[in-house]
Amino acid sequence: MLMGMLAAGGLETLVDGVRAPDDDNPLGYFELERVRQLQTGMDTAWLRDARGKCVKVISYLLKHLPADERYRIVFVRRDLAEVLASQRRTLERRGEPGSDTAEDGRLAGAFAAHLSKVERELAARAECEVLYVDHRSVIENPRTVAEQVNRFLGDRLDLDRMAESVDPRLYRQRAGEESAT
Repeated sequence: MLMGMLAAGGLETLVDGVRAPDDDNPLGYFELERVRQLQTGMDTAWLRDARGKCVKVISYLLKHLPADERYRIVFVRRDLAEVLASQRRTLERRGEPGSDTAEDGRLAGAFAAHLSKVERELAARAECEVLYVDHRSVIENPRTVAEQVNRFLGDRLDLDRMAESVDPRLYRQRAGEESAT
């Protein structure tokens, strides 16, 4: 969702289309396969060409960003119950076994610990500036979040297009609710 906002606002996004849109993410995933190679420490030269552009990096891989570049990271925080519900729904659509309530509790604890660690690591890295954005706030107040993100990224984006790109109908896994879609 945030990558879509950034693209709509005029920021060039580096994506390769390897992972096509599907029922779980009908607007696409905005991913770049090369990002997965960060954990190997090999071939990070492409990051120089990414300067001034937007690349999606999952939280686990942020620690592998080389320290010889500068990064502005917009980190989306989402309720862990929603993350787990979304993952469960994705697995169900694929016909794969999902987690149960006990497993969800264990996974939520592990993921919360991971996110806490990532936030501490990012705070300790001088080359990383981070703006934390709440997922639900993006849905409920897209213009306000667009303004925050735009200010963080240097006031160069189209706020109207950013806000208009948010489709609340795609917010299907909400905390405390089971969705029919």
